[in-house]
Amino acid sequence: MYVLKKLSKDPNKASSFFKWAVEKNGFQPSSSIYSLMLRIYADKDFLKEFWVTIKEMRDKGYYVDEETYKTIFTGFRGLKMENEATALRHFYERLLKDNAMEDKVREVVDVIKVGEWGEELEGKLGSMKIIVSDNFVLRVFKELRGKGYPVKAFRFFKWVEESSGYDHNSVTYNGILRVLCWEESIDEFWSVMEMMKYAGFELDLDTYIKVTRQFQKIKLLGDAVKLYEHMMDSSFKPSVNECNLLLRTIATYHNPDLDLVYRVVNKFEAGGHSFSKHIYDGIHRCLTSLGKFDEAEEIVEKMKNAGYEPDNITYSQLVFGLCKAKKFDEASKVLDVMEEHGCTPDIKTWTILIKGHCAASEMDKALLCFAKMVEKGFDADADLLDVLINGFLSESRTVGAYKLLIELVTKVRLRPWQSTYKNLIQKLLGERKLEEAMELLRLMKKQNYPPFPEPFVQYISRFGSVEDAWEFLTALSVKEYPTISAYQHVFKSFFDEGRHSEAKDLLFKCPHHIRKHPAVCSLFGSAN
Repeated sequence: MYVLKKLSKDPNKASSFFKWAVEKNGFQPSSSIYSLMLRIYADKDFLKEFWVTIKEMRDKGYYVDEETYKTIFTGFRGLKMENEATALRHFYERLLKDNAMEDKVREVVDVIKVGEWGEELEGKLGSMKIIVSDNFVLRVFKELRGKGYPVKAFRFFKWVEESSGYDHNSVTYNGILRVLCWEESIDEFWSVMEMMKYAGFELDLDTYIKVTRQFQKIKLLGDAVKLYEHMMDSSFKPSVNECNLLLRTIATYHNPDLDLVYRVVNKFEAGGHSFSKHIYDGIHRCLTSLGKFDEAEEIVEKMKNAGYEPDNITYSQLVFGLCKAKKFDEASKVLDVMEEHGCTPDIKTWTILIKGHCAASEMDKALLCFAKMVEKGFDADADLLDVLINGFLSESRTVGAYKLLIELVTKVRLRPWQSTYKNLIQKLLGERKLEEAMELLRLMKKQNYPPFPEPFVQYISRFGSVEDAWEFLTALSVKEYPTISAYQHVFKSFFDEGRHSEAKDLLFKCPHHIRKHPAVCSLFGSAN
């Protein structure tokens, strides 16, 4: 699998190697190997090999897993290979229908999910006449992924081997590890890692990447580092990029653990790698975030001696750390130092400086930085606008936030994020500023965002007038009338608030096709 992944960009070589392994060496492909070959063959020039392989899988009783199917199907559609996409979908659906194993998997999973693990549950499983295969075991694991079931998946993993004489292999070991990468099952995860090592199998790179991403996502950073160290000692060493990503994750934690950083760096160096700019950045990011500015400067000097000049990333990390330590004057001076050294601050550097001020409730200073940025010839982007809007809102300066957004949209043609619009609209309505919120709704429509009716309907049905409701419905659509469901929503909200007369007055203002629509007539009939 490792070799095939390395050859995946060259289907000819991957195919030759695969055939050599099977025909000359008697290698028996697993469902995972077949699935990988399908992904490699999913190309216009290798369709014959693709369909031969998929039929071979079917004949051997292997199952095309859902992830592989979706990846290839989406790829075919992206390449405008509609006939192949349709044929694959029919093949996959027929395979599901014909595969009795799928029904048995569901039965087993239902038993495991409902009951407490013990002799009674094991007795039920034992009476189900399960035909154990790699594919069957993997299918059960897949259904037990996610919080709540990993420990049961581990118990099933052990039960299968103990009760049926089935021997786990590299495929099923890697399969169970993908299930166990949760805090609730971390002990079981490392237990399987030991069992796997004793059995002579290795963690494959695909599994490593999925597991380390999960560890980093749920902040099991110590386990992510331990796993990285394990992989660097294995046959399948992670890429330099994996090292960079792990360092970045540790560094962006609120209080980075320097010990973890140096463990990763030391293992990386022991693997025969020299420090890249990314590695220096990772160490520097942690030191500045922790406020260890002297040590951070030493790293920068080492980086320069290694031939890497400080750039926007290096300086931006320093700005972030100084702002976090509330050393705002020093943070601002960094931008002057950058220019002196011929490294012009970019919009991201300015955003980090302004965000630091906003986070410390130094909104007026943030605006001074923003004004200085504009003087330097930069226009705000959606990211910076969101930072400023949130800064205003954190100080309950909602009108100021509104005026800034309107000014930037009208003067520099900025397109704010949809989430920025939504957040500000809700704050404005919370302060009974319907007119301003309505103006933002119109801007959203002009910039082709979908409508955001929910907070308006709630507000107007409680506090608004018939004119407000009519203005809102008009604002929902630029050219034509809003959908019938929009009218229904407003009418129903008026009824729910007991404002029947306002609902009727609004009805009289509506066009004829709305007043006579069966859904609207029914709504008013039930209200009466």
